[in-house]
Amino acid sequence: MKKQLSVNLGNLLLSLSEVTDLANPLVAQHQHRTAFIALELSKTANLEPEITENIFTAALLHDIGAISVEEKIAIQNFQEIDENIHTIRGELLLEQIPWLRKISKIVRNHHRNWNDWKDGIENPVVFSSQIILLSDYVERLIDRNKYILHQINDIVSAIKKLSDTVINKNIVTYFLDLSKREEFWLDLTSPRLHSLLLHNGQFKNMQIELEDVSLISNLYRDLIDFKSRFTATHTSGVSECAVMLSELLGLAQLDVKSMMIAGNFHDIGKLVIPNSILEKPSKLTVDEFAIIRCHTYHTFRTLNSIGGLERIAEWAAYHHEKLDGSGYPFHLTNEEIGTGSRIMAVADIFTAISEDRPYRKGMDRNEIYKIIKTQANDNLLDKRIVELLFDNYEVINTQVKIRQSKALNFYETRFLSIIYESQRKI
Repeated sequence: MKKQLSVNLGNLLLSLSEVTDLANPLVAQHQHRTAFIALELSKTANLEPEITENIFTAALLHDIGAISVEEKIAIQNFQEIDENIHTIRGELLLEQIPWLRKISKIVRNHHRNWNDWKDGIENPVVFSSQIILLSDYVERLIDRNKYILHQINDIVSAIKKLSDTVINKNIVTYFLDLSKREEFWLDLTSPRLHSLLLHNGQFKNMQIELEDVSLISNLYRDLIDFKSRFTATHTSGVSECAVMLSELLGLAQLDVKSMMIAGNFHDIGKLVIPNSILEKPSKLTVDEFAIIRCHTYHTFRTLNSIGGLERIAEWAAYHHEKLDGSGYPFHLTNEEIGTGSRIMAVADIFTAISEDRPYRKGMDRNEIYKIIKTQANDNLLDKRIVELLFDNYEVINTQVKIRQSKALNFYETRFLSIIYESQRKI
């Protein structure tokens, strides 16, 4: 009997937080840095462990609702956009995961000014939101092209001006005390920050098992899909198709569950890709396609850095590899591509070509069969798995469409309505 999968929660959250900030040097490590500031402020304020844990988690995920590269850059540069949109989206996404609901209100209010609160600072949600507001603000003030110790006075001066209007004066005082320590600023801007947070953060000794990893993968499934209206149900479809193929192939239940997680994560690297490329209605240029090809690389590096997810990382990230070595980004060949990765490759192409995209309508069964069968005959896809798909086409296609319909309903009735409601108020 296989041992139950176990993952360090700190490493998982840090790695998933990091990938959403890889898109541009302007936002690299933004959530990590915000989490570090928030953690140090919590220590300075001598907060209870549970409150500190909630603040740290919320800080790591505070911009999860900023779903495009373009939106992240605009927020980082203090551009005039409706910041409520990404905070409400973040709250909605986090509410779907039972053990993350407790931080959803903190994320929702991390741009809410102190003088807009009716409750006092003794309310943990108010206090925690204010901690993250200050941490986020400080991080965005940092000039990444300037030595950090040459910036301290300007940053401190800017934060002082926000005291008792934007940020509660007590929290500003905690920051002023913290700002006197050079090692705080040097750690904050260190390239080793991930390691510092991993070994000194709140979850360094906490392990979680497959069910909790599955819940977090559901969160990122929605985050990945909702990045673009053209892919709003893609990951849901791939995951469902991969699970069904795994069951039909007779894989063990642990492997089937792992395949679902791999399906949920398979396109996490697309969080790095600008929407201007993902949603381009015409053919991509050579340079644009080169950017697209990096998404599976980022999927692999993100997941493979999390101990316990090495096999899931391969299943998720090798979905554009081909048996003859012509795939990307690793150019693996037949003997290097395992069964799980072969399943994912078939599930991905089946789902992709059956969906509407900016540049074409979804294909019917005959067109899908022709394309996938040709790739199998050309030694690009596994013939056995392709045959399994078409031997069970109706039941697989029906179940995939049911799963995608649920995802589309959530996207249209809940997720998009946030944007419409916000725009109506402007």
